[in-house]
Amino acid sequence: MSTEHSRRAKEILKSRDKVTRHDQTFWGIRQGHDNMMHSLPEWEQLRDHASQIKRHTITHLADYLEAFTAQLESRGVIVHWAKDAQELNETVYGILDSHKVKKMVKSKSMLTEECGLNNYLLSHGIDVVETDLGERILQLMDRKPAHIVVPACHITKEEVAVCFEEKGISADKGNTDPTYLTYCARKSLRHEFDEAQAGLTGCNFGVAKTGDIVVCTNEGNADMTTSMPKLHIVTMGIEKLVPDYDSLAVFQRLLCRCGTGQPTTSFTSHFRQARPGGEMHVVLLDGWRSDALADPEHWQTLKCIRCGACMNTCPVYRRSTGASYTYFIPGPIGIDLGMLNNPRRYSDNVSACSLCMSCDNVCPAEVAPGSQIYLWRQQLDNLGKADKLKKAMSEGMSLLFSHPPLYNTAVWFAPLANYVPDAMTHFSNLNPWGIGHTKPEFAEKSFHQLWKTLKKSK
Repeated sequence: MSTEHSRRAKEILKSRDKVTRHDQTFWGIRQGHDNMMHSLPEWEQLRDHASQIKRHTITHLADYLEAFTAQLESRGVIVHWAKDAQELNETVYGILDSHKVKKMVKSKSMLTEECGLNNYLLSHGIDVVETDLGERILQLMDRKPAHIVVPACHITKEEVAVCFEEKGISADKGNTDPTYLTYCARKSLRHEFDEAQAGLTGCNFGVAKTGDIVVCTNEGNADMTTSMPKLHIVTMGIEKLVPDYDSLAVFQRLLCRCGTGQPTTSFTSHFRQARPGGEMHVVLLDGWRSDALADPEHWQTLKCIRCGACMNTCPVYRRSTGASYTYFIPGPIGIDLGMLNNPRRYSDNVSACSLCMSCDNVCPAEVAPGSQIYLWRQQLDNLGKADKLKKAMSEGMSLLFSHPPLYNTAVWFAPLANYVPDAMTHFSNLNPWGIGHTKPEFAEKSFHQLWKTLKKSK
């Protein structure tokens, strides 16, 4: 039984050149991660420390949320609580509507992707403009992000040039020079910043002790988003908290090294209160997070800092691309987050994993996304989502391995399969594994037979 992910991946793999470019791009980022890792002798200690900090914070989340909101409110920041995506969307719209906002600029935020905020606001008459270059390109193309950090990595400069020409952003027809295209985007966005009446940012880290909202970018668009409009809205998942600046320093050293292979982001901005004469709101989302915290097998997923390292190293993601996944976050961590959000809806993604565990080895917070996927697979039967063919095969192999006479008979006759045409056994719907794999050839003598012959010769 094929899954939606496998069906999408099959179509994507037809474009071999694009897939190869995608694979090489992210393997290059993975190599950048490795260079950064080897430059820090204390790398593994940093990972362990980051994991311990997150474990402590998440298991004391109520206390840290109370301290965090108290600090914000002491400086006039208005804090809102949202139990789910619908409530977050309604809260943000209520703030904008009360200020008669018609256009809002927005920095990159995966949380608003989770909630579908852009479409919600657009349906209520509010123009939303993405200001991160990758997100802006995707918005103009009406396409979805393909990566958590570099969302437009699957788009070529030629495609960007065509899009900018169609939208009137670029006047030089056929010019695909990235510097020129970036200049055109900056010029266009400056106009959007001038007109916007509100700005919205996500949040990489919330510092409980000081009430800081920390946003990490390489383009400075978050600073423009918050410094030009007088109304600043922050959307933040409750798991983004860290206790203090010392803890923040640990994650700051890990985040960019793991995500893009850089020592740090170009901009690390701290927002603690509204600009003079302005207003600042922070909307805290729970959603599935409290339920995840109560899950003894999967609470560790809340330690994720959204660096994207697991995607960059994942052989399945690199070859099937982000467009093959049904959850808006692709790759190993996307599989886990999707299952926490709605396991029945996103269970098809669990097949998109070879269990190589490379993601476990690179994760800066030791979330162990691959190990989490393995645990999710054990729950598919209880969810009614187990693959019937795989289930039948597993039961058949259990029967075979638990009955030695039956096993020995099967091994004895196995070489007969070598004479069956490939089309009948290997490339048929009965054997999806055969697609893209060479048919194995059974040895004329099994290991057991060879072993017994060797023992007799001695």
